[in-house]
Amino acid sequence: TEIDWKAYMEEVEGFANGTLDYTQLKGDTGPLVYPAGFVYIFLGLYYATGRGTDIRLAQYIFAGLYLLNLLLVFRIYCRTNKVPPYVFFFMCCASYRIHSIFVLRLFNDPVAMAILFLAVNLFLEEHWSWGCLLFSLAVSVKMNILLFAPGLLFLLLQRFGLLGCIPKLCICALLQVILGLPFLLVNPVGYLTRSFDLGRQFQFKWTVNWRFLPEEVFHNRAFHAALLLAHLAGLALFALHRWHRSKDSILALLKDPAERKHPSPPLTVNNILWQVFVLFSSNFLGVCCSRSLHYQFYVWYFHTLPYLLWCTPTPKLTHMPKVLLLGVIELCWNTYPSTVCSSLSLHICHGLVLLQLWYGTAPPPAPHAPTPSRRPAPLSKKAQ
Repeated sequence: TEIDWKAYMEEVEGFANGTLDYTQLKGDTGPLVYPAGFVYIFLGLYYATGRGTDIRLAQYIFAGLYLLNLLLVFRIYCRTNKVPPYVFFFMCCASYRIHSIFVLRLFNDPVAMAILFLAVNLFLEEHWSWGCLLFSLAVSVKMNILLFAPGLLFLLLQRFGLLGCIPKLCICALLQVILGLPFLLVNPVGYLTRSFDLGRQFQFKWTVNWRFLPEEVFHNRAFHAALLLAHLAGLALFALHRWHRSKDSILALLKDPAERKHPSPPLTVNNILWQVFVLFSSNFLGVCCSRSLHYQFYVWYFHTLPYLLWCTPTPKLTHMPKVLLLGVIELCWNTYPSTVCSSLSLHICHGLVLLQLWYGTAPPPAPHAPTPSRRPAPLSKKAQ
């Protein structure tokens, strides 16, 4: 269970010994492939746990991180007030895989997601600059946070317009430069290619979502390109028809909010619901079109699934199928090694969630004006 932890410790140990060439930072599982924020955070854990030897203490630290992550998620859900309380039992107690990812395997994915949920809380409080700073910090721990980036960009454009959101984007970029500066000064190409390698190949034996495909198709670049196109198409459709709520053209997002015909709505409950929906659905679209999902990647979207399932208007009779859907997804992620059946079932569940998001969040049809009656209205006695 400590394989990845030991690899992390070996990777940051090189930095602790003064190695600033990113291509020279390696562990038993291979070269370091995460951005600089990962190095600093796990370097702190390296020293806190006696150079990585006290694994029990590391597990206690990650147990605290797990509780903090739940607190941040619950705060988001309390602001939205959409998910029935009994669903939180499944989120806290019913996922063996999530407990393993946090406390048993000590992956870096939970660290990145906890920082991300803190950023989302700041966005809901209208602290956009601080939220962007923490969003960028989460990206510096693991790049999967970039799946939220299209939704965040849409929110920034809607809230500030093109010119107004540039300073927020500069905050994100500047933090990446500051964190990576020691490595950029020594070997900039090595740092960028290792920490932000978007074309990295994944091993077929670890895939959870594409087991039903032949291995040669899984590694085929044309298949990867098709997934990328599907992802971009899904983002475009959701941005045009589900995220965009104004009566103006979507190009109006580029204008200053004060110059738009319909100004930005105030921070109300409905607006908070919409912001969370944009961020969580952006991430979910990326997960659905991912080239490969490994077991630790479950934490990328596990805590967002209840909101995605219950954010649409729901009659009471349909609660049980949603709980069943959560159970099937959990079963797919707990099937090791993955099988043709488990990977197909996972895609079917993802497809059902997407269908509900698409049809459940469709704008209501415009009311038709009543047709005038052919029979003239009777005149009042006064008019007569």
